[in-house]
Amino acid sequence: MAEKNASKFPAVQGGGSLIIAWQVRGKKVLVVGGGEVAAGRILNLLNADALVTVVCPTSGLNPEVAYRVAQNQVTHIPRTFQPSDLNDTTMVLAAVDDPAVSTLIYNLAHSRNIPANIADVPPECDFYFGSVHRDGPLQIMVSTNGKGPRLASTIRKFIASKLPQNAGQAIEAIGALRVKLRQVAPRPEEGPKRMAWMTKVSDAYSWEEMCGLTEEDMENLLKWYASGKVPSLDVLKSMRGNEDVSNLDVFDGSFGFSVGA
Repeated sequence: MAEKNASKFPAVQGGGSLIIAWQVRGKKVLVVGGGEVAAGRILNLLNADALVTVVCPTSGLNPEVAYRVAQNQVTHIPRTFQPSDLNDTTMVLAAVDDPAVSTLIYNLAHSRNIPANIADVPPECDFYFGSVHRDGPLQIMVSTNGKGPRLASTIRKFIASKLPQNAGQAIEAIGALRVKLRQVAPRPEEGPKRMAWMTKVSDAYSWEEMCGLTEEDMENLLKWYASGKVPSLDVLKSMRGNEDVSNLDVFDGSFGFSVGA
């Protein structure tokens, strides 16, 4: 029986990482170091709306980190690391050239159950930074589990080159429609129907068509939700400025609208 089922399910591939989207919005994150690697870490954290504290002598700040400090985008402590810097910290990222200090930071963080990432030392990393493509709400990360960062960057660029240039805009449109749909059908028991209908919407229109949807288009599109169907783009456009939709054979007088066969 076990052998028969083995072909039905994905094979386990050990040695990987659990790739997740870690929400650090409004949380305090410590960055030790102020060089090029630290600059990249800081930008990733700021993009995620974290509250970043940088511990590094002023002389060790590279131009980008110095800019972040001057713009008050981060809190700067102009000295070397001290254990007390870990107080009230959600995570710590170390990017310094001193192996002994790096290991000290890692061990102190572990003793306090604080997730840590020590740059260029995979055994002293609770998590890795992959190569990330960002387009508005779209984020794609490629990770080699610390074995080939440069290769990860190459693969990420290849993937990004295959994506539509307006992918982020299309996702913004889908997100806005989902918010409106929850307002129209807020009951928890409608969850499966909402998900199924949104899947149909995502499959019905191209990236370009999704980006072109206006607020009026979205409101009209929601009128088809009760039927569980999705109109063609031509039909949706014909509804623009048309308060009387009875001629489109979509009004049934109950929840709102339904679709003819």
